[in-house]
Amino acid sequence: MKLPPSLRLPVRWAPYVFLSPFLLLFAVFGVFPLCFSLFLAFQSWEPTAGMDAMTYVGLGNFAFALEDEWFRKSLRNTGWMALASGVPQHLVAIPLAVFIHTRFKRLRNAAVGAYFLPYITSTVAIAILFSSLFSTDYGLINLALQQLREWPLIGALMPDAPIDWMGRAENIKPAVSMVVFWRYVGFNLVLYLAALQTIPADVYEAATMDGASPLQQFFHITLPSLRPMIFFGVTLSIIGGLQLFEEPFILTMGRGGSDQSGMTTAMYLYRMAFDFNDFGAASAMSWLLFVLVVGLTWLTNRAFSPKGAR
Repeated sequence: MKLPPSLRLPVRWAPYVFLSPFLLLFAVFGVFPLCFSLFLAFQSWEPTAGMDAMTYVGLGNFAFALEDEWFRKSLRNTGWMALASGVPQHLVAIPLAVFIHTRFKRLRNAAVGAYFLPYITSTVAIAILFSSLFSTDYGLINLALQQLREWPLIGALMPDAPIDWMGRAENIKPAVSMVVFWRYVGFNLVLYLAALQTIPADVYEAATMDGASPLQQFFHITLPSLRPMIFFGVTLSIIGGLQLFEEPFILTMGRGGSDQSGMTTAMYLYRMAFDFNDFGAASAMSWLLFVLVVGLTWLTNRAFSPKGAR
């Protein structure tokens, strides 16, 4: 059955009709929450009191966030864990990608898949697994450290008692950082391996004929060629590190651990909104975190931009 001409849409409307489901979903679940969050940042609102309970407070929520010691502590915790987990990811992923690219042939895909597996594994499953590994009395990590104590040289550097990873404040951030590093190093490995495959082999052959050693080729050919991908990977690490939530939330049972040493900014926002029912302050803190992410991303862009483009 054909529609009458009066009900037919012009052909030029066809692309918009096909895009309309995505645009509608994006507007409802993307644009509206973003705009509503910005609106809430200037309001004092307890959701249990209803929409009529909103009170305009101007920049009061932002001032409260900047003066809140717990918010500043969460920023310090987040920065510590982002650096402790993010920097080693790239320092390990780059040479590991070069090694797999140059030494592995038939088993390359299997090796990459093994490293990439933690990234696609459920975060809850990973956190529960490491909760067992970090157990003070029965964890495999403490068991391995106990075995290392029997070695003549390394044993002198090992602590005498089992490490209480999740019970002592000074051990929580290193434990969470190890989990984040283990999970995301494979993702960065895939990025760098993909970039390495775009470097022409002729460049390395010419360098070899000119007498360049493998180490010289790495620093003068590989690293400069990986510069755009390093920028991309570091940017993702900054954004992901500052939004760290799942791993510390599950490992510390949602409470941040001893002395709140594992409480990240994302965790504090969650608690501010859903535990303390202060959605206005939580929204203001989220926008302050957004500004911090934008600022660090801009600095990263400046650091990796060619000198003439700065």
